[in-house]
Amino acid sequence: DNQVVGQLTITDFVNPGGLEPIGQNLYLPTGASGDPQEGVPGLDGLGEIRQSMLEASNVNVTEELVNMIEAQRVYEMNSKVISSVDKMMSFVNQQL
Repeated sequence: DNQVVGQLTITDFVNPGGLEPIGQNLYLPTGASGDPQEGVPGLDGLGEIRQSMLEASNVNVTEELVNMIEAQRVYEMNSKVISSVDKMMSFVNQQL
């Protein structure tokens, strides 16, 4: 009783990084991205489409938290350096 009513295609680019973002997860091809290459899912390395599947996150939460903590510490250190330089400049100005 299964009847095929259509076929989905997937489009790939030689350089996906060359696509121009136009907002809302939409992109336009550019000369840098190359011409679009359409194909059938599961063939020619284009990936697969499966029903009733959820895509897993592509973000490593632990790694990103570590990166955020490192960035926060660097920001704090820079802030302390600026504060120390400001105090030194005030001291020098008072001595002149």
